[in-house]
Amino acid sequence: MKLTYSMLVVLVIPWMSSSIAFATAMDDRIEDSITNSYVFKTYLNDDDIDVDADDGVVVLSGKVTDETHKALAEDTAASVPDVKGVDNRLEITGTQPAASSDAWLLAKVKTTLLFHKNVSATTDVTVKDGMVSLRGDADSQAQKDLTTEYARDIEGVRDVDNRMTVKSGSAQSRTETIRDKIDDASITAQVKMMLLGHRSTSAFRTKVETQDGIVSLTGKARSPAEIDLVTKLVNDVKGVRDVKNMMVVDSSV
Repeated sequence: MKLTYSMLVVLVIPWMSSSIAFATAMDDRIEDSITNSYVFKTYLNDDDIDVDADDGVVVLSGKVTDETHKALAEDTAASVPDVKGVDNRLEITGTQPAASSDAWLLAKVKTTLLFHKNVSATTDVTVKDGMVSLRGDADSQAQKDLTTEYARDIEGVRDVDNRMTVKSGSAQSRTETIRDKIDDASITAQVKMMLLGHRSTSAFRTKVETQDGIVSLTGKARSPAEIDLVTKLVNDVKGVRDVKNMMVVDSSV
């Protein structure tokens, strides 16, 4: 049977309509996943961010308070399933602190500590001449010690004075509650930002993927000890259930 032009139109139009409907539904789901992610609702809720997806390409527009928020928004959007790319047009409002200044370092320390689940939410951070002072309550001595360790390993920190008070608390139950609420895209974004903040891992070229709270890592490290450190740091990111570290040792990195 010879197909006529009118017959082709009859066949093609329903297929095109179905494809457009599928793409629209996918874009709607992408936009919803980003705007309702843990990162957007917790860390970026005070920022003015518009999310628009078109055939899997996400455009972020609006205003955020600093460079960290801009990067965090992009990492979260890029980690959502079916996203093909992110066009980050976010503008940073206000005057930003000079690189390596105390104000710049304060923002870096607070942001990096924020992603660790074994750091108390009541931790108060101040910085003077590169010296970090910590105040607040810790649920245990182990939590206090970890907070000191994490703060000391943040790029730019000279030393840490931890005067947090150890008090009994229900840290484990709180961790489990947080874990259940965090989506995979937010976990991936937090892990990426956290690794960039620590001096021991900031230079690593590590690929991060998350599936049902299980984080898979690939890339290179200079030694087995550094691979173990990455695993330890990632395990303590909010929402992470387990870590599969497939990084390899390469002394040239």
